[in-house]
Amino acid sequence: MVDTGVRSGFGAPSVPAQRNRRAKWKDGRLVLGVLLVVVTALAGAKLLSAADDTTTIWAAKRDLAAGTKLTADDLTTVRVRFTSGQDAEKYVAADAQLSGLVVARAIDAGEFVPRDAAVSQADSDRTELPLSVASGRLAADTAAGDRVDIWVVPKDTGQTSKLVWTSVRVLQIDAVKGVAGGSARRQVLIALAPEDLPKLPAALTAMSVGEPTLVRRAA
Repeated sequence: MVDTGVRSGFGAPSVPAQRNRRAKWKDGRLVLGVLLVVVTALAGAKLLSAADDTTTIWAAKRDLAAGTKLTADDLTTVRVRFTSGQDAEKYVAADAQLSGLVVARAIDAGEFVPRDAAVSQADSDRTELPLSVASGRLAADTAAGDRVDIWVVPKDTGQTSKLVWTSVRVLQIDAVKGVAGGSARRQVLIALAPEDLPKLPAALTAMSVGEPTLVRRAA
């Protein structure tokens, strides 16, 4: 009998099986690589989105004194990321119309330009009046720049409330402060236009025997 050297059965190594294992390993690495690319792309897109989440506003290029007429030459644009839209609205946006605006109070070089410090020429001719207002007699979120009607509610319940001013602008408002007796009050600074001044004596008289109440007008 001639021995050909070829044996049937299970003497030869299984080369195809090794190739299958290698192919599966390569497929696994390919899937992992694709996942890494996708995750990296998503992370990059998120970073780009966050980077664009800024607001462009005006900042003073130099010290600006009260009464200065604002022009683009006095200002420079800056991009700022605010924590809320409400915070962003406190400052003059870079696309705001500057014509007719004047500085209501001194603004330092580099300072963001607050909306309540850049007012129309008409608003600059104003008289400032501080009011002490009980915290329950104005909206809790009343802020500088709001327009309010001011009523005086008599302490004597037998008398009627009196409207003393309409659509006056709030310039500044302090946090709630407690006073003697436990009641909480807020200090509110309002702007009176020249046409509001004739009503001032009667308003002060009414407030001496009553409580001012601020009713915010719709924007």
